[in-house]
Amino acid sequence: MLLIGIAGGSGSGKTTVVRKIVESLPENSVTVVPQDAYYFDNGHLTQEEKEKINFDHPNSIEFDLLIEHIEKLKRGESIEMPIYDYVTCARAKETVKVDPHPVVIVEGILIFTNEKLRNLLDIKLFVSTDGDDRLMRIIRRDIQERGRTYEDALTHYEKFVKPMHQQFIEPTKLYADVIIPQGGSNQVAIDMVVSRIKYNQLHYQK
Repeated sequence: MLLIGIAGGSGSGKTTVVRKIVESLPENSVTVVPQDAYYFDNGHLTQEEKEKINFDHPNSIEFDLLIEHIEKLKRGESIEMPIYDYVTCARAKETVKVDPHPVVIVEGILIFTNEKLRNLLDIKLFVSTDGDDRLMRIIRRDIQERGRTYEDALTHYEKFVKPMHQQFIEPTKLYADVIIPQGGSNQVAIDMVVSRIKYNQLHYQK
C-alpha cells in the first residue's frame, strides 16, 4: 500500500489534483480520505459560537481518529469515516464505509502539521497556488457551499484563513517531497506523480 499526503492552502486546488490522480489510475485502486471529514463535532454550539470556529487551526481536527483510520486502512481494514457538515458544524449520525486500496490519498490543509500523521505518509505533496487565486476560490466556495455572504467570506478570510495559512500551513511546505505550483492546472507535475505511483505499484507487485 502506498500512502500519499496532499496538502496546501485553502483554495489551492488540492481536490482537483486528487481527482486528476485518481482518474489517471485504474478503477478501484485509490482510497481518498479527506481531512475535512475529521473536524470535531460542534453541532451543540450556538450559532454565535459556531461563527467563531477556526477551521484553519490544527486543533480543529480530530487527528487521533484520522490517524487511527489511516493505520486501519494500512492494515487492510475498512473504516467508518465521519460525515461533516460545514453549515451545521456537526457530524452526521451516519458514516461512510471506506475500503482499503493499493493507494490511499490523505488530503487536507493541515495534514502536514501533525508529526505522527506525516510519518505514516510515503509521499508528501504540497499544492502551491497564488494567494489571489486562492482567495477568489475561497469566496466562491464559501458562498455556494457554506452559506456565507460575500462580506462574511471576506471577513472569515481576513480573520482566520490568511493568518492561519501563514502560521501553520505555508511552513509545512518544507515537509513536502514534491511541490506542485498552479494546482490542478499543472498537468506535467501531476503526470510525474502518477508515473511515480505506477512505478511503485509495479515494483511492489514484483
